[in-house]
Amino acid sequence: MCLFTREEIKEKLNEASGNVQDSSNPTRIIFTPTSLNHYSIERFSEVYAQIHDGDFDTVVIVESQPGTHEKKLPMPSHKSFTTRFGEVPVNDKLRNELCDEDDDFFIDDEAFSKDLSLFDQLLFLQNQIDNFSVLSLQITDESPAIIKELSAALEEILASRNALLIFCCDIHHLGVEQFKTIKKQIKDGNIPGLMHSMNSGEVKMKGAGAFFAGLLIANKWNLNVQFSETKGEEIPISGYGKVQYQPVFG
Repeated sequence: MCLFTREEIKEKLNEASGNVQDSSNPTRIIFTPTSLNHYSIERFSEVYAQIHDGDFDTVVIVESQPGTHEKKLPMPSHKSFTTRFGEVPVNDKLRNELCDEDDDFFIDDEAFSKDLSLFDQLLFLQNQIDNFSVLSLQITDESPAIIKELSAALEEILASRNALLIFCCDIHHLGVEQFKTIKKQIKDGNIPGLMHSMNSGEVKMKGAGAFFAGLLIANKWNLNVQFSETKGEEIPISGYGKVQYQPVFG
């Protein structure tokens, strides 16, 4: 973890905010690198500049920890999470709702650690939103069945709520052609093709399960998904999904 100061983060967010487009269309989903460092801070700033104070009261942060525990979709039992910028309460009600939704959701701390991407994400959220609760969710089994189950539950429960979904994934580790194919599948709404990409097992990047879960939800919500420019395997990529309002004809 790079210890950027609050002033440094605010400066980066202010710089990025000048490039935000479609600010009237709410951002519902963010795809962000798994770790904050000097290579990724620009990508963090770009996506978090898309949100504003008052946009959300709940944030769900999803990240992959494959093979770390027998529970497939664990959520830490903490009542709050603390960064050097302060404390953020956990949305206990939402956590319990997910446990009631499906047997693979568990309140369990075995996959939790201080190295989770959760804490890097909170540093930016705490500079953009004043009052919010958070839910941390880990994917320890990235099988297609579990990813579909996860996306279906989040899509259904959060569809009409004032919630932001954050999916932590190192998209820049995808092959160039592989990423082009997936972006085309997203643009075309080619869900069978996207499912084939997920089922093939050829996507080896860190956070693959979180990435595909986010894409499936974005499709269900009919979001306009955009990614930052590809600049090589060493430069992280971020993305976001915005609400698309349908034109009203008189």
